[in-house]
Amino acid sequence: MKALQVERSVPRFAMARIASEWKAGAGGRYGPLRLVDVPPPELPGPGWHRLLPRMSGICGSDLATVDGRSSRWFEPIVSFPFVPGHEVVADTEDGRRVVIEPVLGCEARGIKPMCPACAEGRRRHCINLTGGHISPGLQTGYCKETGGGWSLAFVAHECQLHPVPENLPDEAAVLVEPAACAVHAALSRLHAGSTQAGEDLTAVVIGAGTLGLCVIAALSRFREDVTRVIAVAKHPHQREFAHRLGATSVAEPGELRRAVRRSTGSWALGSGQLSGGAPLVIDCVGTASSIADALAVTAPGGDLVLAGMPAPAHIDLTPLWQREVSLTGSYTYGPEPAMGGRHSFDLAFELAEAARLERLLSATYSLDRAAEAIEHAAAAGRRGSVKVAFDMRREKKRSFE
Repeated sequence: MKALQVERSVPRFAMARIASEWKAGAGGRYGPLRLVDVPPPELPGPGWHRLLPRMSGICGSDLATVDGRSSRWFEPIVSFPFVPGHEVVADTEDGRRVVIEPVLGCEARGIKPMCPACAEGRRRHCINLTGGHISPGLQTGYCKETGGGWSLAFVAHECQLHPVPENLPDEAAVLVEPAACAVHAALSRLHAGSTQAGEDLTAVVIGAGTLGLCVIAALSRFREDVTRVIAVAKHPHQREFAHRLGATSVAEPGELRRAVRRSTGSWALGSGQLSGGAPLVIDCVGTASSIADALAVTAPGGDLVLAGMPAPAHIDLTPLWQREVSLTGSYTYGPEPAMGGRHSFDLAFELAEAARLERLLSATYSLDRAAEAIEHAAAAGRRGSVKVAFDMRREKKRSFE
């Protein structure tokens, strides 16, 4: 079967890091990514299923992996060679259409008793990401035994499968995994430190790619306490989507501090700092500059949620200390206490339908057009796009055999 595979290759990662454009090389190579013909992965154990991807998205963490920008933190919790792709809508052998919850926790790994986090449904906090009967891998798409969605077949455990409602199109279903991440980020800090019950709560969302736009939609749908959402978007189509999905106002990156100052009644200090700020800021970018901007506009005692996967960066944390800002990471999904324990994925299905998230799917490609697909995804904002995905529905060899 066809699959796009990432090999462990330091020279190839180095070349990817400095490349300004994606070019197909010998053997269908694109940096460390290679189009290969491999057997479908074997079922690792009981409870596992073989799946046929229908569509699989390309996300920021995929791009960071392929072009060599991802943090070395991940090295012990991935196994090579791996097939990327964790934003997947797929068919099971027993005829179900599903999306996968990609985190590979204790249950998928066959570990008993499960760690305390997995026992509570918080697989994102699993302490056994290198144990059990499969190789290290924090998620499907980073483990050599499971395969991933950038292929014609991969395997997943029953605990990872979420059935897709019949009326939800594939184009929306492929957005459910990033929407679940967005739901978790939007709900992760319900009580901003500098507000009291009944007061207005301004939320700032930095970044208007797939994750940022889904966070805006999630805040609008699930956070009754948020009275204003200021979105930060670079490109015209992003600003339009942000308004449609619930942003009260939209600022360009260079205008963020002014927008927050006006919205919150703060005043500017000598070096661009604000006297006050927004009680809740969600950074969906994760660069040094976006985190610096986020710290600058978070109110004293407020909450800064880091939702975008950060790159290695040097950041001045003085405002975190002096203003007693709470910095919280938001990684993947799970039961949401603020919503009565409903799972992020259940809420994401609801959000995908209500917000018509299929509107965010801008382009699809076949696996053999990987170079074009990755180039498009890497330049999505500049090209007027949001989500780019692989579409395997028309592949001739799409079968379980």
